[in-house]
This record gives sequence, structure tokens and C-alpha cells, in this order.
Amino acid sequence: MRYITAGESHGPELTAIIEGLPAGMPLSAEDINTELARRQTGYGRGGRMLIETDRVRITSGVRHGKTLGSPVTLVVENKDFKNWTKVMGLESVTEKEAKIRRVARPRPGHADLVGGMKYHHSDLRNVLERSSARETTMRVAIGAIAKKLLAELAIDVAGHVVNLGGIEATIPDGLSVAQVREQSEASDVRVVDPTVEQPIRDLIDQTKKNGDTIGGVVEVLVGGVPAGLGSYVQWDKKLDAKIAQAVVSINAFKGVEFGVGFEAANLPGSKVMDEILWEEQKGYTRRTNHLGGFEGGMTNGEVLIVRGVMKPIPTLYKPLQSVDIDTKEPYKASVERSDSTAVPAASVVCESVVATVVANELLEKFPSDSFEELKEAVLAYRTYLKNF
Repeated sequence: MRYITAGESHGPELTAIIEGLPAGMPLSAEDINTELARRQTGYGRGGRMLIETDRVRITSGVRHGKTLGSPVTLVVENKDFKNWTKVMGLESVTEKEAKIRRVARPRPGHADLVGGMKYHHSDLRNVLERSSARETTMRVAIGAIAKKLLAELAIDVAGHVVNLGGIEATIPDGLSVAQVREQSEASDVRVVDPTVEQPIRDLIDQTKKNGDTIGGVVEVLVGGVPAGLGSYVQWDKKLDAKIAQAVVSINAFKGVEFGVGFEAANLPGSKVMDEILWEEQKGYTRRTNHLGGFEGGMTNGEVLIVRGVMKPIPTLYKPLQSVDIDTKEPYKASVERSDSTAVPAASVVCESVVATVVANELLEKFPSDSFEELKEAVLAYRTYLKNF
């Protein structure tokens, strides 16, 4: 499965084309719209969420509620484009019109300046419109399809926030993936620890008053994944490496870890490795899951535990010092509409990219021209694993 996204933040629409989905997989626009709505929620979101209510149109690859095996095209209209037609239109404009909302003062921490240097743009809006996190709309739309495929194969995905602005959310022991999803969905800051909800809201409110932004850490759990996805034979076949690349490709994500992650540096091997057990009904299992469901770049049958860290959003309402690219004089950076934090929404985006990588790995490993063929192959493989 491969995909490409297109579109600018304030352009007319966002588009994605996905190739490689099996024929006969159930899929509707509502499957995708549900996930798009989740992305737009979360305490701390800004004014754009009141303007845009993202709804997808499927314009190819699906007929009568099932995929055809041909490329699937997704389109999400930007309803705010009507206010940006002069700024973002396709037609040539006068020199005076070209200066409307021109950006010449790059924001520290954003792609503005370096993108302008790389692509020879004198108006940095040409950079920020595409580098905007608005692009993650289509990442979530694609992830919704991946999650639909995984659910049909009894693979469960959940995301939640484990740290927001330095406030840690504890995770009770023994929660299933489904329980984590249920509890995080009930929280407007997407935590499973209700005792920190109000402190997090208070911190977000204070951050907004200060004209500042805050980041955090999100966690994605994937349950029901069979052992043996990925491979140890080459560096680029390791599944955890593929997931790591996907996670840090999300706007503002700066790091990723699996299981105990960087804490492994502080622990002896006896506290990190997961002892192997065998049960007649389950086959091979692990006593613990410190390694986050991976061994040697392959899934080991345990729940995948993936965490990503999101830096604070670089657009500040009390902007940092920058330099005007025309005069080279110091100025405050340009201000675009922004959120004080998008960490709760980022957990939805992270779910989507992790699900997309896992779904793609399944499609690579098993016959997948048709969805029935894929389901039969996965079921047969699960039976094989139990009897190994």
C-alpha cells in the first residue's frame, strides 16, 4: 500500500490517493469522517476548528460500500478557502495583490525560513501553507482506512496522552487496548487518568493567556498483532524502524520510543528483556512487555507500545524574535492562527500513522488482491503460530 497527499492549509481542498488496498474491503465515508472528527477535538484547539468541519468525499476506488482494488481517492474541502481565494488562488495576480498576507518574517521552529531558502520563495507563505499541520487531516483519513482493515483482522488500535506540558498521566495496570481507547475518548485531553484532567486544562488555559504553547507525549497501543511482522534481515525491513520514521514525520514530532524506551538506558538487562512463556491455548507469550512488542525489528505477538514526543507549536501569539527576509532587520515573527496545544489531537494523528504502517506490513506479508483472501491467509498464519 502506498499513498500520497496534496493540498495547502488555506487552499481549496486536501487530497490523498491510496494504492494497494485489497478488493472487497468494506469502506464508507463515515468510517473516515468519524476519525476526522476525532482529530478536531481536544482541549486547547484554536478557532479553525470552529470554521472547518472536515468531511471526506471518496471519488474513486469504492463501489457499493466496498473497495475495488483500484486506487482510492479522498478529498476534504477547506471551507475557509472562500476567505482566501485572492491569497491562495491559482491565477496570476498583480504585484500589489501578491503582497496581501505575504509572509516575510519566518517563525522560529517552523519550516518557513529554510523552506524559502531551499525553494527560492520570497513569500514564505508558499512554505507554511504546505508545511502546516493541516496536512495531517489526510494522514488521519488514510489511517481511518488502515484502522478499518486492521479491525476486520481483529487488530485493535488506541491512542492517548501520557504527558502534556510536563504533567504526567499515570496508566493503570491491566487495561486492555479497548479500555484505554474507551477511557481516553471520554476525556477532552485524551488521558486515562482522570485526576490530571483539570490540572492539564488549567495549564492549557494559562499557557493561552501567556501567548505561549506546550507540547507533550502521546502513546499508541496496537493489540492483536501476530508475531513475525517486519524482518531482521535488512535495516530497512525492521518494522519498528518503519514506525519510528512514520511517527517523526508527523508535524512537530521530535522523538519516538518503544516499550520502556529511553528508560532502558537506566535499567539492567534483567529488567528490560521479556521472558518467554508458552501456553497450549495461546502459544508463545512474554511475561512482560518492556520491549513494546518488538524483538529484532519484528513483532513478537505482544501489544505494540509506541510513544512520540510533540514539541510545542511554533506559532506563538507573543512571537519570538526573527529577521525580516527583505530588510534583514530584527522583527517579531509572523503570527498565523494557532492552538495553544494540539497534543490531544496529535494522539489521533499518531494512531493513524502507526496503524497505516502496520496495515501496510500485513498487506506486504500476505496475499491481498482480495480482502477475503487476506483474511483467510491471516487466520491460517495465526493457527500456524499457535502450533509452532
